[in-house]
Amino acid sequence: MIIHDIEVNSIKLYKNNPRNNEKAVEAVAKSIKHFGFKVPLVVDENNEIVCGHTRLKAAIQLGIQTVPCLIADDLTDDQIKAFRIADNKTSEFAEWNIELLAQELEDLNWLILICL
Repeated sequence: MIIHDIEVNSIKLYKNNPRNNEKAVEAVAKSIKHFGFKVPLVVDENNEIVCGHTRLKAAIQLGIQTVPCLIADDLTDDQIKAFRIADNKTSEFAEWNIELLAQELEDLNWLILICL
C-alpha cells in the first residue's frame, strides 16, 4: 500500500456523496490539528474521493495544502461505489461499552477538552 501526498485543490468531491458531514468538520479539524493527519483519504484514479470527504474539508479549513491519499486503483467502479457506503455504514453497527468508555474519558478528560 502506497500513500501519496496529493494537493487538496486537485482532489474532487464525489458529487453523489450521501453523507451530510458538515457538523463533523470542526471536530475532525481539531483532531487533525492535535494528532496529525493519521488516516489517509481514499481516492480513485481521477482523484475523486472514495472515502474521506470530512477529512478533506477539515484539512482545507486548517489550510493544509497536501493530504495523504491511498489510490484505489484495484477496485471496479461498482466496488468503489459499494466501498463508499460500507466505509461509513459499517461503523453504525458498533455499540459503546459505556463503562469502559466512561473510564477512558475519565483518564483523558484534559485531552477531550482540547479535541472537542
